[in-house]
Amino acid sequence: MVQLPKVNHRLSFLSSPPFSLPSLTTSVRTHGHLRTHHSKRFKSISTMPCRLGNLVPVNSIAAENVGSRSNASVSSTSTTEEEDALACKYQLPPPEIKDIVDAPPLPALSLSPQKDKILFLKRRSLPPLAELARPEEKLAGLRIDGNCNTKSRMSFYTGIGIHQLMPDGILGPEREIHGYPDGAKINFVTWSLDGRHLAFSIRFDEEDNSSSKLRVWVANVETGQARPLFQSPDVYLNAVFDNFVWVDNSTLLVCTIPSSRGDPPKKPSVPSGPKIQSNEQKNVVQVRTFQDLLKDEYDEDLFDYYTTSQLVLASLDGTAKEVGPPAVYTSMDPSPDQKYLLISSIHRPYSFIVPRGRFPKKVEVWTTDGKFVRELCDLPLAEDIPIAISSVRKGKRAVNWRADKPSTLYWAETQDGGDAKIEVSPRDIVYTQPAEPLEGEQPEILHKLDLRYGGIYWCDDSLALVDESWYKTRRTRTWVISPGSKDASPRILFDRSSEDVYSDPGSPMLRRTPAGTYVIAKIKKENDEGTYVLLKGSGATPEGNIPFLDLFDINTGSKERIWESDKERYYETVVALMLDYEEGDLLLDRLQILTSKESKTENRQYFIQKWPEKKACQITNFPHPYPQLASLQKEMIRYQRKDGVQLTATLYLPPGYDLSKDGPLPCLVWSYPGEFKSKDAAGQVRGSPNEFAGIGPTSALLWLARRFAILSGPTIPIIGEGDEEANDRYVEQLVASVEASVEEVIQHGVAHPNKIAVGGHSYGAFMTANLLAHAPHLFCCGIARSGAYNRTLTPFGFQHEDRTLWEATTTYVEMSPFMSANKIKKPILLIHGEEDNNSGTLTMQSDRFFNALKGLGALCRLVILPFESHGYAARESIMHVLWETDRWLQKHCVQNPSDASAELDACKDEVSKGVRDSDNQAVVASGGGGPELARL
Repeated sequence: MVQLPKVNHRLSFLSSPPFSLPSLTTSVRTHGHLRTHHSKRFKSISTMPCRLGNLVPVNSIAAENVGSRSNASVSSTSTTEEEDALACKYQLPPPEIKDIVDAPPLPALSLSPQKDKILFLKRRSLPPLAELARPEEKLAGLRIDGNCNTKSRMSFYTGIGIHQLMPDGILGPEREIHGYPDGAKINFVTWSLDGRHLAFSIRFDEEDNSSSKLRVWVANVETGQARPLFQSPDVYLNAVFDNFVWVDNSTLLVCTIPSSRGDPPKKPSVPSGPKIQSNEQKNVVQVRTFQDLLKDEYDEDLFDYYTTSQLVLASLDGTAKEVGPPAVYTSMDPSPDQKYLLISSIHRPYSFIVPRGRFPKKVEVWTTDGKFVRELCDLPLAEDIPIAISSVRKGKRAVNWRADKPSTLYWAETQDGGDAKIEVSPRDIVYTQPAEPLEGEQPEILHKLDLRYGGIYWCDDSLALVDESWYKTRRTRTWVISPGSKDASPRILFDRSSEDVYSDPGSPMLRRTPAGTYVIAKIKKENDEGTYVLLKGSGATPEGNIPFLDLFDINTGSKERIWESDKERYYETVVALMLDYEEGDLLLDRLQILTSKESKTENRQYFIQKWPEKKACQITNFPHPYPQLASLQKEMIRYQRKDGVQLTATLYLPPGYDLSKDGPLPCLVWSYPGEFKSKDAAGQVRGSPNEFAGIGPTSALLWLARRFAILSGPTIPIIGEGDEEANDRYVEQLVASVEASVEEVIQHGVAHPNKIAVGGHSYGAFMTANLLAHAPHLFCCGIARSGAYNRTLTPFGFQHEDRTLWEATTTYVEMSPFMSANKIKKPILLIHGEEDNNSGTLTMQSDRFFNALKGLGALCRLVILPFESHGYAARESIMHVLWETDRWLQKHCVQNPSDASAELDACKDEVSKGVRDSDNQAVVASGGGGPELARL
């Protein structure tokens, strides 16, 4: 069973990132992120000088004529295009790619608490670069938009529509939420507990083009009328950490900017002294390569300025009351009985070497009217958490309310000092205690664990499920406990390897309680006194995922499969329980579930299924987001690495492609390595051949529109069995995995052996550089985005490597493509956001790698994207990345100089005759019905 995430008790969300389809989450505060940044110069480095004076102004880039030459095919790169490529202008990719990226995004969906209404939260396409260029403060691992007093780079909704879910399963007409200003940017949409009201924040651009602070609004769901929550227009939301939460059906607790706050602190022109850090006590403090940390006292003051909130209780009738002192509040969680508040905050002393999550943390219990009850804990600064995976902070952690009780707290405490390298039993203990314990009443031990605590699924006093896991061994266990009975002995329900997806029994489905919390749904069968729950799982099999819903007897362990995805053509999943808000156990014969359904060519739609007939009623009808690729071809292929490890990949071919007529295509391999403890687990199939091909704005699948074959996600397992560390044979296993995948697509006949490119993002970029250094025979060129290439710059671990540079020097050096830059002879395109905030992938990594390659005479190009972070957001940036990538592929893959027409003709002859490639192995034919030969 997967580790249990924190379940937000008040909203089920069907949300989707741009250019994909809606999927369910359970977060009240689900929102994307827009980006704002300090102004910095555009930096694009190539083998020729860059003329900064040719930078196209941001405001002029929305027009189609900017970079119009790039709208045509780049099959033959002209001199003018070459000049543009070196002139630091933003460019547009070819129309067949641009049109897909610019397609309107589908709305995010949100179910009401009673499951009788659905919100359609409307979104726009990609934001302009001007929004990312706004100033932001980088403090303690946060990026803050000072104008809004929020995290910077937040995306937003442009409108809210409400649909009634009719008894016959169809959606009623849309009712728009109205009354707020035109052009408002909407965030943090939440339902009240009774589903009668919505709360949300709005902001809008002021006349000076600066972003306004956020105000809280509420809307009547029946009428759609919206209005401000606060009567005063001078009450603003502070959304740097938490924002607001419904305490009851008519009251919200809101984090506001203190009314007494003045102007931001001014940075002294002359510092009062040097910046000093000391370790004169010789403490062992190892930290990973965190970014955006506090640097000095001024940063500390600025952090306090933007993050300090005043909590306010605000009622729908317009009354408001300040509660508690101003502080840096990080979370607010009302108890299920609405009598108490669990309040978390952080305070000084701060740190210059770790982010805010490790700052001193205080957890308190208040009454809902703001009266202090007691302090639960005050944790000290945690700079010394060991880097070993599964290490945690000392003291109380994961403090929360029991979902099945009015006001009972629970938490976990480590018994090993938080150090995963220390052997101790038990390792974690879970405690529980009332919000207001009797005098002298100590916390009660709920359960002891020998692995690391992972979360609890609550049901009632007779049933709860506790998860624990240990990364080093990949072991995961689920315990059955009876919280209300001291006589009942805990027992292990599931004990398995977290890597073994074939044995995953699934996770329990949760139902909504009248208090708005979520607990395990108990199912009642007619004339049966057993204790049944529903387990939903991905259903991994050697043929791909076949999601399921099992009726599981918690006492006997027997199970009955009551629903399963269509495995022949469709991919279906269980999304949520319907009618789950009704009192008492759910009756199997009256069960209703919300499911999703998709296929290779049909995008995701939502259905309601009702028992006992199990007839599905479709409730959405989303259009295909990119109809030009509606008939793309998709196949899950299986093959073997030379050491016997089974591998899989998803092969995509362009619409209408016919192997016998079109011959081999240029191919783009896009992947990301993973670590495993066993060969058997590494060889298991993950994913489904029937899933819809979601294409994001920087997806490799966009090149299907340019007549490429795409080998997506070929498994690259880096295996360390037993006491062996996986990364000690990283290069060897990386090359062996990719050699096998390349051989497979060549043997299929769909990929031209001289026209195969490789690419990846982040750790995939690291992979790409290593492959060009250690397996140059496989690829004609590479694209590496936002990677880290020198592991000596991340000396205290990276990814899942928890040894230090000094403990595994050889591994760090051999894994670093920077150290093998002299071996890279194939063209490599490096792309990086200038403001990368991801741990370890500093922009400097690409700068230094490029300089090494250039100094060694390699064919390389570096593109630095102003204002962009680890993932790219602005339309100008994304379009330019696509243009750069397409240009690189056309020049170094499609027009590969090593290719000759005679070689191509010979390759086509081999395909038509059905013979094998150079190894004399038979070509596997696939697909049918295609247009003219792709331009090679």
